[in-house]
Amino acid sequence: MSESLELKIVITADGSKTIYHPIIKENYHSRNGALQESNHVFLNSGLRYYLADKQVENVSILEVGFGTGLNFLLTNDFCTGKEIILNYVGLEAYPLSLKLIEDTEYHQIVSSNSWEIFLENYEKALTESVMLNQFCSLHIACIDAKIYTTNLLFDVIYFDAFASSNQPELWTKEFITHIVSFLKPGGVFVTYAITGDLKRIMKSLGLKIEKAPGAAGKREMLRAIKP
Repeated sequence: MSESLELKIVITADGSKTIYHPIIKENYHSRNGALQESNHVFLNSGLRYYLADKQVENVSILEVGFGTGLNFLLTNDFCTGKEIILNYVGLEAYPLSLKLIEDTEYHQIVSSNSWEIFLENYEKALTESVMLNQFCSLHIACIDAKIYTTNLLFDVIYFDAFASSNQPELWTKEFITHIVSFLKPGGVFVTYAITGDLKRIMKSLGLKIEKAPGAAGKREMLRAIKP
């Protein structure tokens, strides 16, 4: 079955679009609003939290589950506006087609310039790190995150995997330990979910746990800081 038949565009509660995956039976973003979830969980509770009271010239972000690229696009706009150099790596075992990315119409919610440059370089970014502008580099690593390896350490990790009820293997202690190994001391890990198991895993790894207010439709989310 072709991607166009398997995956379909869905309009979420705030008017922004996401994609529904019928095999996993889950949207790529919250049905309560793709834009508000990305802004609240990842940009505001993740990157902005990390940058608070810091004077930095550059920041590095690892995203688990690159998906439609919405988290990246919002982060790129923010960093470019602040003239912060952004090194962004997204992990995506099954990258979406350029056509499906275009169909999200995120040019309606991010700057037209960053949207056009992203589309022009999307397929190249699937194979190598690409400078999109003087402040931003993007690499979408098309690899199973369980076997991803790098010598880099990241300031912030956006953990945007599908829910544990649908992909439990991405929420095990073994997998979380692997991902947290790429986080710098003082770095921030954020995800839209919070469970007892996840809190216990983070505590066992020595991270400081914070229960932050969740995005629309969720009471709480998890933020963890590496000492």
